[in-house]
Amino acid sequence: MAKRQTTSPADVLAKAGVDLHLELHGPRLRAGLTDALREAVRSGRLAPGTRLPASRALADDLGIARSTVTECYTALVEEGWLIARHGSGTRVAERAQPRRGSAQSGGPALRRQPSHGLGAGAADYAEFPRAPWLAAARRAFAAAPHSAFGYGDPLGWMELRMALSGYLSRVRGVYAEPGQIVITSGFHHGLAVIARKLKSLGTDTVAVEAYGLGIYRAVLGDERMNIPPLGVDENGARVEDLAGVKEAGAVLLTPAHQFPTGHALSTERRASVLDWARRTGGVILEDDYDGEFRYDRKPVGALQGLDPDHVVYFGTASKSIAPALRLAWMVVPEHLLPAVAEAKGRVDTVSVLDQLIFTEFVTSGAFDRHVRGRRQNYRRRRDELIEAIAQSTSEVQVTGMAAGLQAVLTLPAGTEAQVLRAAARQGLIVSGLAEFRHPSVEAHQPWRDALVVNFSAVSDSAWPGALRALCGVLP
Repeated sequence: MAKRQTTSPADVLAKAGVDLHLELHGPRLRAGLTDALREAVRSGRLAPGTRLPASRALADDLGIARSTVTECYTALVEEGWLIARHGSGTRVAERAQPRRGSAQSGGPALRRQPSHGLGAGAADYAEFPRAPWLAAARRAFAAAPHSAFGYGDPLGWMELRMALSGYLSRVRGVYAEPGQIVITSGFHHGLAVIARKLKSLGTDTVAVEAYGLGIYRAVLGDERMNIPPLGVDENGARVEDLAGVKEAGAVLLTPAHQFPTGHALSTERRASVLDWARRTGGVILEDDYDGEFRYDRKPVGALQGLDPDHVVYFGTASKSIAPALRLAWMVVPEHLLPAVAEAKGRVDTVSVLDQLIFTEFVTSGAFDRHVRGRRQNYRRRRDELIEAIAQSTSEVQVTGMAAGLQAVLTLPAGTEAQVLRAAARQGLIVSGLAEFRHPSVEAHQPWRDALVVNFSAVSDSAWPGALRALCGVLP
């Protein structure tokens, strides 16, 4: 049987007529070409086995004599950079790779890779619904009109906005006409757009919760906003403190599930902040980052449904599907929509192809099924976390609502930093509550010493080990 011949990528490229970009320096052409080719091989731009252009072809491309190229090839063959075989052309020679330095030889020491990641953020990326997403993509692309492959509407693909209108009304109690929904590339993007809009309308102060993600405070700071903090307790943000922030024209809240402390905004405070908005003309920015994930009962409806004219509602696919989609949405009061559209810009669009797929994912029911499966899994994990902590120590309590992707573990006073150091030694990534505190709250009485544990961050197979490691560092 004849030996089967294989074709390397380098052969394919060479037969296809590869272009070779070289920069020649100095007055001597041969020396300049030799140096350029040698450096291309040394740096890896020309990989071992790559077939170089024929001498005549390279001479024509560079506008030099063929003899110059031939002499250059010959010199590099003699040096060992190239090899030349009859009928096979000139190729880059195989070379031994230099040995990399080690810690023992004085090189930088390798950092220990974490064994378990329970840090705040998104859920386990292994749970991305690959098969349903691919199926949705096939159906969406098969049915998409040719116009879908253009630049797209800066406010978002209308079919997706229609699908989200029905979904948000059904699941979160949001009042949203499709024309009021704006598609953004993540919550950060939407928040920056709204901040620009508020700034253009004369608002330069947005009150924020005293505990929250620093990156959101940074987004507002980048738009030159003042961000005074509102206290946080077991009833959510202390919105009554807005009375003492007379210059505030807006407030950023996580009312359904305060991040990271884990409490919902109480009924009285929901009414209070809406009264503040109506009385002052202020705007409530509602971050509903994990509204689908409530485990003990039906989720509390969105604040926006109570007063659509004074609330900008934000939702995202980052927690429910994956942050890599860079897909989020905001529901904007009708009277603010022109200013928001202007702030977003005419070319600031989200990938229309991803919007097509997500539209199909929502309308087919695949999104509901995916969220329902994740909800069951995270409820089980939260229950296992509570049980493991109770069996491990009486000094630590799990607090907050039965909701979301993370839980707060209260610690004995003065032990947060100690526990974090112990976790780091064990290769365990976990966040301390102090990490999320507003800088100006440092001089005030802090919430308490606590850990914020993202129980959704690891795979099912890694979860038992991560839970044991966590219990092992608790006091």
